[in-house]
Amino acid sequence: MKFLITVPLLLISCIAFSQTNKEERVYAEPVKTELIIPIKKTEFRDIHCKQRKQGGNPKVINGYLQFNGSMDGNRQVDPQIAVGGGFVFHGSNSGLVIYDKEGNFLDGVPQSCFNKGIDPKLFYDLHNKVFGFDLWNPWDEEEKKPVNIAVSETSDPRGAWNIYPVSVPEGVDGGGIGFSKKWIGYSFPGGENKTFIMKMEQAKEGKTASVYHFKGSLGSPVFTQDDIDDLYFFKIDKSNFIITRVTENEKGIPVSELVSKKPHELEHVDYPPKSPQKGTDQLTSSGDRNPKNIILQNGFIWFSQAINYKGNSAVQWHQIKLDGTIIQTGLIKNKRSNYIQTTIGVNKNNDVLIGFQEVNKDMYISPRMAFRYASDKPGTTRDIIRLGEGKGATDGMAWGDYSGTTIDGDNLMDLWTIQSIASPEGKGETLIVKAPFIEGSQPED
Repeated sequence: MKFLITVPLLLISCIAFSQTNKEERVYAEPVKTELIIPIKKTEFRDIHCKQRKQGGNPKVINGYLQFNGSMDGNRQVDPQIAVGGGFVFHGSNSGLVIYDKEGNFLDGVPQSCFNKGIDPKLFYDLHNKVFGFDLWNPWDEEEKKPVNIAVSETSDPRGAWNIYPVSVPEGVDGGGIGFSKKWIGYSFPGGENKTFIMKMEQAKEGKTASVYHFKGSLGSPVFTQDDIDDLYFFKIDKSNFIITRVTENEKGIPVSELVSKKPHELEHVDYPPKSPQKGTDQLTSSGDRNPKNIILQNGFIWFSQAINYKGNSAVQWHQIKLDGTIIQTGLIKNKRSNYIQTTIGVNKNNDVLIGFQEVNKDMYISPRMAFRYASDKPGTTRDIIRLGEGKGATDGMAWGDYSGTTIDGDNLMDLWTIQSIASPEGKGETLIVKAPFIEGSQPED
């Protein structure tokens, strides 16, 4: 049962002068706060939850550990992973599954065990050593369309969890989640107030949590791997990179601050075209230019995106400063094929893994990845690695958020990706792959 108290706040904007650079800095306080008592779970799968057994079957292919994730999905499986505490935690539109790092199935539940919902986004907070995810439920009888923010109390996802149902009655789709050492942030489409944040400490301990709603959208929240309290948000439009952060003022109230708005001057930034598939005239979605995940690592923002490159879908990735200056940009393209649905992972050395899928008129949707070491030539990745081959065409345009890539929260070096692969029936089955990175060394080209 959810209990909440809503306390409206006046939107306050103020302008302060920086004494160092004399630039105007604009702050905004939240427009509303809620106090939410969590739904508590003493364990991941209690007596009321039927086990959902999915995936496993680990094997080594082309030198990489690979195992199955969810195998019962349709085109909208929306797979994600988070890694830490010795576990691989997997979410989809059908439920949640836990594996060990060797790829063996440990436990699983349907999403109804976490107050229901779809469009999961997962993270492992390497600062507080907890897992977190969201589930958006647009079909609740109360018509409050809650976003259920769930946070584990420890690094073992099989243990206790706390679920915070945050009402977003004007929400029209699932959104994006992010974290820092202090905050959890969530942004979504629909309504006037499109972003809310809450304190990680309250969620981890299962306390009544203050949830702060901000006017408009601050952008997509960032996975903050750096050891800082502030939570960053990022937007990309036709012309600009826009970076905002949430910090705490002297009264202990979170405020948003525009950090930078800077022209990116990218040549290729248009939304990608739909992609053809083998054996059918049915096109499939390629994703969009808005990144599915964004990383803050070593003071830089990293993201990948699907864009239109000369009429095909291609993957473009970036490393940028917090003032919006591009350090490097790379393009993964093929004039005879389409690269779609991309996500990125970055480790503590700035090594990068980019996950995506490939599809064209002569093949079905198939999982791929590419990586680079920090010492590689700027803007380049090594050869694309084929993780499997699709077996059938999808029967509709939508292809969901079919990609997830993340850091190993235990060693901060290894990178993991989950990618969808089209089954013979055109459904979205999934593969989870570990890409090991050894500190102080790298393989030959």
